[in-house]
Amino acid sequence: MNHTNTQDEAGKKAKPVAPKVKELMDRTKSVILATVDAEGIPNSSYAPFVQVGNTLYILVSFMAKHTKNLAEGRKTSVMFIEDESATKQIYARERLTLEAAASQVERDSEIWNTVVTKLKENHGKVVDVIAEMQDFILIALQPVKGSYVNGFGSAYFVDQNLDILEHRNDVNHQPK
Repeated sequence: MNHTNTQDEAGKKAKPVAPKVKELMDRTKSVILATVDAEGIPNSSYAPFVQVGNTLYILVSFMAKHTKNLAEGRKTSVMFIEDESATKQIYARERLTLEAAASQVERDSEIWNTVVTKLKENHGKVVDVIAEMQDFILIALQPVKGSYVNGFGSAYFVDQNLDILEHRNDVNHQPK
């Protein structure tokens, strides 16, 4: 079997699909979080979010490991991913992964009030209850850079403004 022809044929079938970063984010209610602690031990979790401009905001409790990691400004990554039940191919789920800079928003500041109102609009009255709990803090996640994938052969670099920079066509999958 000629692997070059097989690879060429596969490449023809896997055409890049137009990126739809905003649409993926709009249909997602929570973001997957990856953080690390002071010893470099990873922790993954999730949190409901809202977006204001290009900044993502999450209201999270200090009772969770990821909150302490975020509040201490450690490296973080966030991911938006297509629902498994909606995907046609489990290996090619649409997803956006971003490196983000985390910072705590001052309680009762103008941005706090704006974001908590938006969280309530998007996620319900429970936000009124948890926003009053002193262990909950508001974290701003400012995108730094990332990648967006929406199928085989369809991966893109994303900038801090969530704009597509370029197609990631520099690495081809090679047969064994």
